[in-house]
Amino acid sequence: MEEIDELLVNGKRVDGRRVDELRPLKIKAHVLNSADGSAYVEWGNNKVIAGVFGPTQCLPYHIASPLKAVIRTQYLMAPFSSPEEHGRSGPNRRSIEISKVMREALEHVVMVEKFPRAMIEVYVYVLQADGGTRCAATTAASVALADAGLPMRDMVAAVAVGKVGGEMVLDLNYIEDSKGSADMALAMTHRNKDILLMQMEGILTKEEVMKGVEMAKNAIDKIHELQVKALKDVYGSEIEENLSYMLEM
Repeated sequence: MEEIDELLVNGKRVDGRRVDELRPLKIKAHVLNSADGSAYVEWGNNKVIAGVFGPTQCLPYHIASPLKAVIRTQYLMAPFSSPEEHGRSGPNRRSIEISKVMREALEHVVMVEKFPRAMIEVYVYVLQADGGTRCAATTAASVALADAGLPMRDMVAAVAVGKVGGEMVLDLNYIEDSKGSADMALAMTHRNKDILLMQMEGILTKEEVMKGVEMAKNAIDKIHELQVKALKDVYGSEIEENLSYMLEM
């Protein structure tokens, strides 16, 4: 799609942000009474809720592993989440893809080896969408897993970077995502900044990719602070000890 120059004017974007500025972000933990762990994220105009169940007995039995727990993830967009989703329900190719990459990112931080033959289920529903929903979903899922009390090596957060108006920008909204020339979603651990998810559409030079990764690293620290705050708001100093344990590993 041809890029529109008006997306970036005098260093300001369509919503007034600087190129390196996140959209307003709010995270709440423990929002569902029926789930073992849960989280709610408002990120710009995105609204995402995540629920975690388990570990429980793995069903069906043939997918169980004698060495570790199986993580099952499901990412879905509500039919009312955006005009594009209106009238559509259930999984599609995009939701299956995002469910897969989200699971692969979470498998690296959850200590699945502590729960052989078990299953951990992660459900994420997008209630309202405005670009970057896979990043919001992964960020919410990480908080929900911690809320469930599952042992984790680190927290995961995600953010997108992209090229708009010839410049690299952070945290693209829907207009920038759909009309910019490239976007790249990244999920990272907080402590070592290990990249657990990297997906790109469009063309970026090596220098632009490296600049985008650095922008994402700085943003991950800010997102992680809000993830920890959401857990502290529920558990107070109790969660401090668990987070300290993860960072010492």
